[in-house]
Amino acid sequence: MTENAPRGKTPEIGEKAPNFTLPDSDMNPRRLSDFEGKKVVLAFFVSAFTSICTKEMCTFRDTTDRLIDLKAQVIGISVNDPFSNKEFKEKNRLTFPVLSDHNREVIKEYNLQMPDFAGLKGYIAAKRCILVLDRESVVRYRWISEDPTVEPDYAKIEQVLNTIQ
Repeated sequence: MTENAPRGKTPEIGEKAPNFTLPDSDMNPRRLSDFEGKKVVLAFFVSAFTSICTKEMCTFRDTTDRLIDLKAQVIGISVNDPFSNKEFKEKNRLTFPVLSDHNREVIKEYNLQMPDFAGLKGYIAAKRCILVLDRESVVRYRWISEDPTVEPDYAKIEQVLNTIQ
């Protein structure tokens, strides 16, 4: 049985990811539910234009063909404003939506807040997190890093996607 994840908690494997609406880099509202019927890689990243986040998002860009073969959609999410995300997406030629959680509602709902990021008192960034969702938005893989310098295991993400029908 699939349950909806409680609010304020990162969804566990087997729970349905809470729906949300966030603006993309063109200011269009995008809902998680818009992607139901597809396998989804939700990639929460710390901040646009940082070296590790750029490398992570570009790795997803560079594996797009394999991800398309696996019928998967990557969605990047950061706390940057939509305008910064647009420049980040264009500069790095990202081929997937980059959503703005500028008011930090989704990272709060998913319990992915990283307070006082980089020693900036009161500044909250997103923890680096990967959630692989099946076609009904049920979490099939979950990875969260407390260390913003650690990248996810890309091969593991593809392996999990390959197991989802």
